[in-house]
Amino acid sequence: MEKNPKDSSVTITVVYDNNEYNPELKTAWGFSCLIKKEDSTILFDSGGNGKILLSNMNKLKLDPQQVRIVVLSHIHNDHVGGLEAFLEQNSNVTIYLPHSFPNAFKNKIKECGAKIINVNKPLRISQNVYSTGELGTEIKEEALLINTERGLIIITGCAHPGIIDIVRRAKEIMKTNVYLVMGGFHLKGMSQREIDGIVEEFKKEGVEKVGACHCSGDLARKIFEKAYQEDFIRVGVGKIIKID
Repeated sequence: MEKNPKDSSVTITVVYDNNEYNPELKTAWGFSCLIKKEDSTILFDSGGNGKILLSNMNKLKLDPQQVRIVVLSHIHNDHVGGLEAFLEQNSNVTIYLPHSFPNAFKNKIKECGAKIINVNKPLRISQNVYSTGELGTEIKEEALLINTERGLIIITGCAHPGIIDIVRRAKEIMKTNVYLVMGGFHLKGMSQREIDGIVEEFKKEGVEKVGACHCSGDLARKIFEKAYQEDFIRVGVGKIIKID
């Protein structure tokens, strides 16, 4: 989609998740991660509780003031609940959110002083960073795409539209290989057989590394880990993923 050189260095820090990783941080149901690139700092989702989000960021020595872009995957509270507290710390941000978000929610953001970009179709957020556009039917959701020298990073909030459909759509948009898929895969409560089928599709789509967390469920994490071995990334709150 663009001729700029692909990113050679990206750091993703999970600042909110219901899976443990760093014992000094608090776990809670929800998801948020901070993406640092040479040219931008992006907050993807905000977890469900602002106090926990900010406390975890503080312990990780991540300054909310450094964030210039916020991307919200979908309207559920465990992904947007921490936003208000975050905006009290830093409202000088541009927030990308699905077009279908309620006007009352959008108006609240504007009152805080932040700028809103409504996302409908796939779009460029910053250099080498894109949104899939609004996907799904009942629960509308966007995923974040980062184009790196190693391939595409796909970050999902809950993957309500279907994790495989998101991966396929991302490949279609970016026309490149998939290096890493991480975030919530919405597989909690699924049977082993169903999850085995999804793992098989991941392999078919050429996904190199997997970091399932949030609503993926313990069974899915175990199955992915067995299938991907050293290419499975154990993601939980405080996990730092560096891609060089």
